[in-house]
Amino acid sequence: MRVLLCPDKFAGTLSAPEVATAVAAGWRTVTDGDDLLIRPLADGGPGFVEVLAEALGGRRVPVSTVDPLGRPAAGEILLTADGATAYLESAQACGLHLLSAAERDPKTTTSYGLGLLVAAAVESGARTVVIGLGGSGTNDGGAGMLAALGVTALDQGGAALPYGGAALAAVDALDGAPRLRGVRLVAATDVDNPLLGLHGASNVFGPQKGADRADVLLLDAALERFAAVLERDLAGCPAGLGVLPGGGAAGGIGAALLALGGDCESGIGLVTGATRLDAALDTADLVITGEGSFDHQSLRGKVVAGVAGAARDRGVPCVVVAGQVSTGRREAASAGVTDAYSLVEHFGGEEGGGLDAALSRPAEGLRELGARLARQWSR
Repeated sequence: MRVLLCPDKFAGTLSAPEVATAVAAGWRTVTDGDDLLIRPLADGGPGFVEVLAEALGGRRVPVSTVDPLGRPAAGEILLTADGATAYLESAQACGLHLLSAAERDPKTTTSYGLGLLVAAAVESGARTVVIGLGGSGTNDGGAGMLAALGVTALDQGGAALPYGGAALAAVDALDGAPRLRGVRLVAATDVDNPLLGLHGASNVFGPQKGADRADVLLLDAALERFAAVLERDLAGCPAGLGVLPGGGAAGGIGAALLALGGDCESGIGLVTGATRLDAALDTADLVITGEGSFDHQSLRGKVVAGVAGAARDRGVPCVVVAGQVSTGRREAASAGVTDAYSLVEHFGGEEGGGLDAALSRPAEGLRELGARLARQWSR
């Protein structure tokens, strides 16, 4: 039997390669006669550079940057062998995982550190810069990133605004021009949400970054004002910026990249192309994918949706392993998911419930699920 293992990371616990390796190890305890093909994936969020480096090779270049609160952080860019393309991920500078629970406040966090990574990629001589978007702890519409690239948001008195999404409620104009040297920008998005409105960055993702209802309303209004200023003052900014698909990715960084003339592309599409996933799917008898939380957002452009849809189109069963599963069975089936397994449920019989065990022993649980899947599926 030919089994394709192509999961995303389990955020906060295991990288995508570690997830795939654990499931494969469990499978092999039952049978070693099957062909297990490991293709770790990412959708633009954390792990984007790691997965692409494994698939493409190239050179990983360390870059000093800052986190969402301006503290020093370690980042990197991946340069292709010919130096023509640079890949980087917003989560290395803007990631929610860089903040403690008490520090999560999208009114004040900034994407400035991402701007430093983009600037390093531009200075490397790359002609195309691909930015993976996802897993951010910011909601500033990319204003911090723009500042690092030479475009400063000003208030009515001409003073530079403080960092953070809330300050954009007072934005009146822009100063400066982006220092991009003509590079092509690509936003590799993990979601298709717009910048504004009910399905926008603030309403959908703000609460998980620490925003309460009042904060969400404030941030959405601030981003609406910022989008209007970007359309008016930034040359080449497309009309209707606030409603463009992908603009809400990474707290609105997607919209800032679109305003700079960038293109939005599917993060999972980019990665599957680099990893030659289509060729692997063509010969698979079973596909196993997964992520930390399989929920309603999983079916909006994330790894699981991309993999399950491709498997369904080929008539190949697709199984999801996840830390937690909250997607309905019917909804999952319509996306191409044959079955879904949760570590929380797997460990559910333990004292204290399954959540603690799922978080503290994910590799162990995945090995056990891998063995269970082998008993159910291996011929």
